[in-house]
Amino acid sequence: MKKTHVLAIAVIAIAIGIIMSAAGDASVYVSFKEARERAAEGNMTKVHVVGRLPRDNQKNITGLEYNPTLDPNYFAFTLVDTNRIAQRVIYFNPKPQDFDKSEQVVITGAMRNDIFVADKILLKCPSKYVETEVKGATAAVN
Repeated sequence: MKKTHVLAIAVIAIAIGIIMSAAGDASVYVSFKEARERAAEGNMTKVHVVGRLPRDNQKNITGLEYNPTLDPNYFAFTLVDTNRIAQRVIYFNPKPQDFDKSEQVVITGAMRNDIFVADKILLKCPSKYVETEVKGATAAVN
């Protein structure tokens, strides 16, 4: 066998190894119920949970706990998943910018002692453009 063939096989084997290790780190989208069940089984792999923030009648988010003067790296809030299960979430980083404006939140992390500990927070903010604004901004056709 030629040296180039051996080198090509080695490169392919390394690429397969990298892909397999990356696939092992991939997390799945679950509900809080499933995240709780995974934790009870001892499965501490990271998962994604999609949810909305509970709001009161004045559209203010309820259940926020953040005091940057006391501890800037502690942010806690309540998230309601797609199955309408409310869960307390702790994020050991500063509160994300525009968190109050977000409509939907995707968190990555794992359940620990009946609390979801988030490693990452992805915010789904409302669109800047409202359909009525787009209609008003179009040029008139004569």
